[in-house]
Amino acid sequence: MTLTRRAAIAIGLGAPLVLLTRPALASPETMNAAIAEFTDGRSVQEGRITLDIPVLVENGNSVPMTVEVDSPMTPEDHVTEIAVFNERNPLPDVVRFRPSPALGLARFQTRIRLGDTQKITAIARLSDGTLWSAAMTVIVTAPACIES
Repeated sequence: MTLTRRAAIAIGLGAPLVLLTRPALASPETMNAAIAEFTDGRSVQEGRITLDIPVLVENGNSVPMTVEVDSPMTPEDHVTEIAVFNERNPLPDVVRFRPSPALGLARFQTRIRLGDTQKITAIARLSDGTLWSAAMTVIVTAPACIES
């Protein structure tokens, strides 16, 4: 069987697309690097955040999550950003919220996909520059995000 010029061009054009569609998996190291970038290397204290997510998840395709930060949400004292990170999904950043003091409450609900059993970390940046965190491990029995 000989390779025609048309087949060679199709293979040459298709090969980069195959490489682009394969996701790179996050790891504890990539999650820590993403957290270090978010925090600019500053220290993070535990507390002031409530991360509500089921500890045991049967299906990782749609996992409910609530993140709440204990803050008065006044112009002088408020949450400027909340970021959620994970260890095992294709990307270490799950979601970021940027609440306004006018919101009155730094509480967000969403659904996320989880590719495997992993640690989820939420970090809040406050207007005074402090960083607060909460983390928990979620056990996933039927993973999402992972391609066979």
